[in-house]
Amino acid sequence: MFETTAWKERVLRPVRRVRAADALLPAAFVALSFVPGVAHQGVDLVELPDDRSLDTLGLALIAAQAAPLALRRRFPLTCLVVVAAAFTAFQLLRYPNAFASLALIVALYTAGTRPPRRPVPVIAGAVAAYALVCSFLHLAGSRATVADYFAFGLVLAACCALGGWVRARALDAEERRRRAEADAAAAERARIARDLHDVVTHHVTSMVVQADTAGYLLGRSDRVGTTLTSIGETGRRALDDLRHLLGVLDAREEPTAPSLGELAGLVERSRRAGQNVDLVEDGEPRPMRPQEEEALYRVVQESVTNALKHAPDRHVVVRIDHGDDAVGARITTGGGAPPAEGTGPPRPHPGGGRGLTGLRERVGAVGGELRAGPSDDGGFTVHANIPRGEK
Repeated sequence: MFETTAWKERVLRPVRRVRAADALLPAAFVALSFVPGVAHQGVDLVELPDDRSLDTLGLALIAAQAAPLALRRRFPLTCLVVVAAAFTAFQLLRYPNAFASLALIVALYTAGTRPPRRPVPVIAGAVAAYALVCSFLHLAGSRATVADYFAFGLVLAACCALGGWVRARALDAEERRRRAEADAAAAERARIARDLHDVVTHHVTSMVVQADTAGYLLGRSDRVGTTLTSIGETGRRALDDLRHLLGVLDAREEPTAPSLGELAGLVERSRRAGQNVDLVEDGEPRPMRPQEEEALYRVVQESVTNALKHAPDRHVVVRIDHGDDAVGARITTGGGAPPAEGTGPPRPHPGGGRGLTGLRERVGAVGGELRAGPSDDGGFTVHANIPRGEK
């Protein structure tokens, strides 16, 4: 029962998707087969006497020549076989020529626009079938000569070749359109890269130079000088990353993704910036796909950066859980009373909230899940869980 239902679904689903124009075409062929003046304007191959009037079988063959055109786009080869068989039977039975026989031309053209995956066996089968039909027609008393059969075969092949030529032109136009879009996208990326280089790089470089100068004037042993040194190192690292990203954006370099092995360096840099951060890893680290490792790294990076911006005096714990099926990252920022006015470091302006949204999208793209929200002690917790993929 289930197999029968599945078979019906496979057969009927394409039928339901038939477009209105595809259904109107065979109806028009059948209708014109009975319109005076055009009813007998069709394809005539056999040149046999038309000594048989239309009967029920003849009407059925007219319908059989036209009806398959409704599915010609989805089943072009099957459509051609059915139309050709009905056309041959209609001619051999000596029915008067009908307009519906022109459906053979349409079926050939459509087959040309949708070539089979293995064209050589199909072409060989078509030539053999055509030779067999010509033999039957000759035995039935057709007055057509070998040259007539050959010329008619060339016409049929030309109809199919026309469809192939139209298809090649359409593919070529699509390829040109795709290349034009790719060139436009590359030009836009290059423009963005130039703008980022001219604007962002200038400001970050200025920040690094001023931090290094201030640290030199204050002395490296001074705490403020140490902080300024950390600012300079961070700025130089930001410039290196920015230049690399600009190269990727401008298609001059291959993209590289950070790995979980770089988390220790990230935590150490955060400590030098003044944030109290601890890194705890549970389980045995195993290789993951680069995009998954990058997603986890970015979760930790964004969470630690947010803690540095909004809670610089709080303790942050980064816990990585290397499970068998998934890897989790939990970043917890401790709560507590905020420092008194003027006693703590200045707080920056709050961000636009795009960081967590971007993280959710990044984690979701690799099949993971991210949750973030305040904790019971007044702190904040970010938890990401990413399934392991096959590397």
